[in-house]
Amino acid sequence: MANTQGPQGNHDPAGSTQMFRAFVDEAPEAGRPAAATGGGPRIGLIIGIVAAVAVIAAVAWLALK
Repeated sequence: MANTQGPQGNHDPAGSTQMFRAFVDEAPEAGRPAAATGGGPRIGLIIGIVAAVAVIAAVAWLALK
């Protein structure tokens, strides 16, 4: 007699499929879009990019002077 897995298919020993489905099916908080996050990481990224552009501009200005 063959060993069957059942109608669900392969067994997921880590349960990652169930956790993924729970994450996807989770409803977003009321009054907040799903993609909206706090401004913390985004502000830090913008400041870093502005600082990098300023450093590159200063180096270019000194090189062409």
